[in-house]
Order: sequence, then C-alpha cells, then structure tokens
Amino acid sequence: RKKRMRIHLGGSSRQSLVTARAKLDAAVKGATAASASELSSQLFFAADVLSKNTSIRRAFADPSRDSASKGALVKDLFAKTLAATALEILTDVSTLRWSAAGDLVHVLEQLAIEAEASAANINNELDRVEDELFETSQLVVDNFELRKALVGTGTPEAKSALISEVLSKKASASTVKLAVALVTSLRGRSIEAAFADYLFGLANRRNRLIAVIRVASEITDAQKSRLATAIEKQVGQPIRVNIEVEPSILGGVSVKFADELVDGSVSNRLASAGRALAGNK
Repeated sequence: RKKRMRIHLGGSSRQSLVTARAKLDAAVKGATAASASELSSQLFFAADVLSKNTSIRRAFADPSRDSASKGALVKDLFAKTLAATALEILTDVSTLRWSAAGDLVHVLEQLAIEAEASAANINNELDRVEDELFETSQLVVDNFELRKALVGTGTPEAKSALISEVLSKKASASTVKLAVALVTSLRGRSIEAAFADYLFGLANRRNRLIAVIRVASEITDAQKSRLATAIEKQVGQPIRVNIEVEPSILGGVSVKFADELVDGSVSNRLASAGRALAGNK
C-alpha cells in the first residue's frame, strides 16, 4: 500500500521536485520538530496563495522571467508573512523550470507534507503518522456520511473541525495537521486522490531517511549503532539503518543514503585502481 504513487508531474517539474526536495533536506537538517512543523505550515500557506492566484503562478512559472525578478516577486508577496527559511525555499523554487504552472502548487504541497514528515521523524513518529493517515483515508472512504461532509460545500473551518474531532482521540499532532490541510485544500481532486498525494509525500520522506549499509560480514549492534550515529550527524535527522551482508565486497563498508553513495569497500577501491591502470595503458 505504501508504494502507490499518485502525483503526476511532467519532465521539467519532476526534476524541479528533486531539486526542491534537496533544498528541504538542507532546511530540516538539525532542525527541531517545532521548527520543521512551522516550516510545513508556511509552505502550505504559500501553496494555498499560489493555488488561488493564477497570475502569480504564471509569473513564477514563466521561463522568460529571470531569477532576480522572480526573487523580487517572492519578497514582495511573502516577506511579511514567511520566515527566512520558508522564504529562501520559495525563492529557490520560483527559479526552477515547470512543465505546467499548476505543478508549482503540487511541488510546494509536497514540500509542506515532507516538512511535517520531518517533524514527525524528529519525534520518532514518522511510521505512526504514515499508518494513521492511511487509516484515516480508509475511514473516509468507508464512511459515506463522513466523506460527504468533507467533500461537500461546508466551510474550510467546519471541515477542519470535523476531521480534528474524528482524529483527536488517538492520532498524533502531525497526522491531525496533515489531515486538516488535506480536507481544506482538495483543489479539484477527489479526496481519495488527495490522500494518495499526501501518502506519496510521506513515503518519499521516509525513503530518504533509510541508510542502506553493505558490509562483507555481519557487524555487531554496537558497530551498527556507531554507523547510525555517524550518518545521523551528517544528515541532522534520525535515520533507519538497513544492513546488507555481501561477501563479494571483500571488506570495508558501502553506505547508500537518499541519493548519495559513499563506498569505502575494498572491491570498490580495487575497481577504481583497475580503471586507473586501464587508463594508463
């Protein structure tokens, strides 16, 4: 269930999401849960402003406008309402290329979801939030009256109050916040599609917090703990370590985290030496 992908972006916008996500990585590195959650709120706010204003959206997505003028536009619109971190992310995002102007809103929403996922991760609750949001999606699908109230003509305040009441007994603060954002900003999507978009964002953030460590032979729990601590220090976030034992790597260790591969295995060094020798012939 956690593999289903919902968000559809064109080529340029897909690449822009990857670039924007790296900016978010930097922003949440070493952050507190509270500051990551506040960043999420501000990114949701920016997505909402852009979703309601076609001319601003088009100005941001216009490839003929240079970065400086887009940066000035961001400052004019958001300097009084956004903190420095959110403003910097939005400025960076405004300079990226988009297949369609509407994709900018989707990407900002994804960043907002992932910022809240980061807050949950800092609180060691990311798995819980992912499970709770999935369970909430099933509850809404299975309960006709609840679904009708959440997708009907009621005010955003009424929908927010309803989903908060439904979840208040047992759900984490991050789950409630994401569910409120979801039901108050469907933007023409079915509620099922919106849940799929949000679960996609959570899964993306989780996948970026898994370190795959390849070793030649089994390592001790103490060694695993030391490796995890070293990686967490680099990442500035709690991570999950998956150990893969592969005798073929001979010795040393290979670490893959997010989009980065740090390979210190003997076999890799031998392969590098072999390539160097071949190049010298």
